[in-house]
Amino acid sequence: MISLTWIPKAAHKPYNILVAYMSGAPVLSLRERLKLDEFIERLYTGPQIGYTCYNIFPGTSVVRGLTINVLNTSVDQFLNIPYAEPPVRDLRFTKPQPLKAPKKDIIDGTKPGNSCMQIPEPETENSRSPTESPLKAVMFWIYGGGLSSGSIFDTQYNGSILATYDVVFVSANYRLGPFGYLYGGDVSAPGNMGFFDQLLALKWVRENIHVFGGDRNLITIFGESAGSWSVSAHIISPLTRGLFKRAIMQSGAHMYSKDRDVISKSEALTKAKHMAQQLNCSDADDWLRCLRGVGAHEFLNFETSLTFPVLGTEYLTLSAQQAFMDNKFNSDIDLMAGINRDEGSDLLEAITPTHIDNMTVEDFTNNVLKIDKIYHGINTESVSDFYLRGVNVSNPGALRWALYDFFGDLFMKCPTYLFAKQLTTMVQMRQNVYFYELTYENPLLAKEFGCDPITMGICHGMDLLFVFGIPFTVEKQWAPEDYLL
Repeated sequence: MISLTWIPKAAHKPYNILVAYMSGAPVLSLRERLKLDEFIERLYTGPQIGYTCYNIFPGTSVVRGLTINVLNTSVDQFLNIPYAEPPVRDLRFTKPQPLKAPKKDIIDGTKPGNSCMQIPEPETENSRSPTESPLKAVMFWIYGGGLSSGSIFDTQYNGSILATYDVVFVSANYRLGPFGYLYGGDVSAPGNMGFFDQLLALKWVRENIHVFGGDRNLITIFGESAGSWSVSAHIISPLTRGLFKRAIMQSGAHMYSKDRDVISKSEALTKAKHMAQQLNCSDADDWLRCLRGVGAHEFLNFETSLTFPVLGTEYLTLSAQQAFMDNKFNSDIDLMAGINRDEGSDLLEAITPTHIDNMTVEDFTNNVLKIDKIYHGINTESVSDFYLRGVNVSNPGALRWALYDFFGDLFMKCPTYLFAKQLTTMVQMRQNVYFYELTYENPLLAKEFGCDPITMGICHGMDLLFVFGIPFTVEKQWAPEDYLL
C-alpha cells in the first residue's frame, strides 16, 4: 500500500529510487523501477498544489487526489474513481461488472468525471477523507432525482463540509432512467441495475475504504428523495446483508407510495417492449440486442416511463410490507428517518402546474383524480372530506395548501414515517430508530433553493442545504441559527 502526501517541487530533482534487495533478490524489477521513477518524476513536475496518493489497486495503479482546505481543516479529495466496467455496448442493461484492472498507472482523481446518462440539467465532487488515524466512520451518499436524474458532481452534494466532521464521505454515480431500471425478462437485463450499481459501489467501499482512513464496520448509507427510497430498498434487499451499520432516510421510502414505486415484472416487460417498438427494435427474440445498439440519447424520451424499480426480482424479492412481515430485512442497523414540513408544495407544482394559483374546489377534486391515475385506488371523497375539513373553500390559497398537504402526505411523509415505524416495531429495543421533521424556516435559504416560504413553505429538499453545509460555502447574510443547523 502506498500512502503519500506531497507538495510538488519543480525546482528540485527527485531523489533517485534505488533497487531494494532482500535475500539477494530484487524487490523491484527493472520494469517496476522505471514505472516508479516515471511516477516520482510526475509528482515533482506537477502543478504547485497539494496532492494525496493512495494505492487502491495493489500491484497496478494509484489514485491521485487533491488536498483541500475546508473550514481550516485539511481534507483529501478524490473524484472520479472507477468501481465498475463502463456499462456500454453488451454491458448495457446488465448488472455492473467489477472493474477488472485500471487502464492507467495513475488514476487522476483531481477532476470530476462524467455523470450517468440523463436529460441534461443545470450543473450536474465525490470522495473526501481526512488523513488522520484512527479509522473514521464512513458516510455513503445516494443522490435523489426520481431515479432519472442526478449526479455526484452536482455542487449541492459537495461533501467537503461533512468530511471536516471526522468522517469519510463517499458518493457514487449509478445508472438512471431506462439504463438503470429497464427489465428485459432475461438474466442480461434483470432490472434494478441502478440499485446493483449502488450495491457494487458499497462493496467497493467495504473492500477499499480503509486505504482512505475509513472504518468498513462503521458505514452509514444515506440519501434524499429517490436516494432515500434507494436506502429503504437496501434495507429490505437480501443482497446487502452486513454491508452497512446505519441508515438515514431523508424524505422517501418504499412502502405505500405508487409513483416512482415498484411495478411487477410483467408491467416492466410490457413497458420495455413498447419502448423497443418505438425505437424500431422488433418484438422478436433479439430485441434486447437491438436496444444495445441504439444511440444512448434516443432513450432519454423514455426516462419517466421506464424509471420504476421492479418487484419480484433478485434485488427486490419482496415488498417492504412483506419483508417486514416475514422478518426478511436488515434488522441489525440503526435508522434515522425524517421529512420536511411542506414536502408536497414544489413536488406538486412540478407535475401539476395548472389550476394551482386560482384553485377552486372543483380544481382540488380534479387534481386528486389526476394523482389517482398515478397512485390508483384513492378515495377522492374521503380525501376531500379530510383535507378540506376546516378549510375556507372560497380561498384559493387555502385550497392550494390543502392539496400540498395531501400530496406531501401521500408521496413522502406517510411512506417515510410508516417505513420507520414498521422497522421500529420489528426491531423493538434492539436497535436505535429516530424520526425528525424539519420545521426551521429561513427566507434567505428558501430563496437560495428556489422555494418561496410564503407560498410554498419548507419544501422537499430543503434539508440538503443543512446536511451539506451550504451556509458555509455560499457567502450570504446567514443567521447564526443557519450555521448551527
